[in-house]
Amino acid sequence: MATEVENNIPATETKDIKEEAPPAVTDNKAEEAKQENSGEAETPVVAAAVATTAKEPAAPKVVVHKNNFEKEVVYLYQFTRTPLLPSLSPYCLKVETWLRLAGLQYENVDHKMKYRSKKGQLPFVEFNGEEIADSAFIVKELSKHFDKDLDAFLTPEQRNVAHAMISMIENHLVWIIFWWRTKYPDQVLKGYKVNLQHALGTRIPNGILNFLFKFAFGRKWLQGAKKVKAQGIGVHTAEEINEFGKSDLKVLSEMLDDKPFFFGDEPTTLDVVAFSTLAQIYFIEKEVSYPLRDYMVESCANLVGLVNRVKERCFQDWDTICDTLDLNSHLPKPAPEETKDKEGSKDEKEGDKEKEPEDKDIEKEKADEKEKEKEKDTEENKEKEAK
Repeated sequence: MATEVENNIPATETKDIKEEAPPAVTDNKAEEAKQENSGEAETPVVAAAVATTAKEPAAPKVVVHKNNFEKEVVYLYQFTRTPLLPSLSPYCLKVETWLRLAGLQYENVDHKMKYRSKKGQLPFVEFNGEEIADSAFIVKELSKHFDKDLDAFLTPEQRNVAHAMISMIENHLVWIIFWWRTKYPDQVLKGYKVNLQHALGTRIPNGILNFLFKFAFGRKWLQGAKKVKAQGIGVHTAEEINEFGKSDLKVLSEMLDDKPFFFGDEPTTLDVVAFSTLAQIYFIEKEVSYPLRDYMVESCANLVGLVNRVKERCFQDWDTICDTLDLNSHLPKPAPEETKDKEGSKDEKEGDKEKEPEDKDIEKEKADEKEKEKEKDTEENKEKEAK
C-alpha cells in the first residue's frame, strides 16, 4: 500500500477510543462454580485465555465530521487548491479525478487541512456516515458500491501490468517527487505558487506565513528527509535520484506509445494514477528549475499529451479552480435571479435610509416656520399693547 500523507491523530479521538474499549471483565464466581461442578481445576494459562475471550472489547467508533450528510453523496477531505493545479497531493488528485471519471456525486469539505483520517492521512472520504481512508481503499470501496470499475474491460494480463505500473508510480516515482519537496521547500512555494493565507484560512500576511513556513518546515524537513531516506531514495545523490525519475518516466512513455490512454481509447485506473502524479511534475512553474519536468517535456511528449487529455476530460473547470481556488466549482451555484433579488432588496433598504434624512429635514423646516410665526405673533401683540 502506498504511503500517503501522515499525521498524528488528535488527542481527543485517542481518549474516546480508550473510553469506548474497556478491558474484558469475567465473572469469577461463575468460573469457580463451573470448576466445582466439573471437578476440574483450570490452569493459569487456561484461566487467562478464558478471561481474554469471555468478553471482546468494543470496537472504537469513528465519528464523522459531516453530520448533516446526504445519502449516496461522497464527502472528500483533501488539501486546499493551488493556482497551478487542484491539489499538491497526488493521492488527493487521484481520488478526485476518479470520482469525476466515474461520474459520482461528491463534495469537497473545506476543513482548512485541520482533519486527518483514522489512519492519520489525507485524503479520506465520508460516505453514508462512515469513513473510508487511503486512496486505494476509497477507489476500491466506492467502485464496488456503485459498480464503477474502470478496469472492467481489461484482461487478467493487463490487470497485472496495471498493478505493477501503479506500484512503480506510487512506491517509487512519488517518493522521488517527495524527495525534491523536502530538499527544496522554497522551490515548492514558488513552483506551485502556494498561497498559505488561503490554505490555512488566516488573515496573517503571506510574508510572515512564508517565514514561519520555512522555520516550521525546517523542523519537519528532518522527519520528511528521514522517511525518504528510510524508503531508500534519500540515500542517493541528487543526480542518481533524478536518473531514477527519468527511468520511470521513460517506462511510462514507452508503454503509452501513441495510444490515447495506456490500454486503448478509454482511461483506466492506471491513467488516473499516472495523471495525478505526472501533473505534480508538469505543472510546476517554468521559472523554477526541475530536471524531471524538463525531461518529461523534451523526451516524453506523449505523457504531456496524456496529462492534457485527462485534464480536459475530467477537469473542464480547471482554470476556474486555479483562478478562484474554489473547492466545489463543479457544484451548481445559486441562480443569478436570486442574487439580483437580494441586490434589489439591498438597494431598496439603502433607498429608504437615504429618504429618512430628507423627511427629517422637512419636519425641521416646518418646526422652524411655526417658531417664526409664533415670534411674529408675539411682536404684533406687543406693538398693539404699546399703542
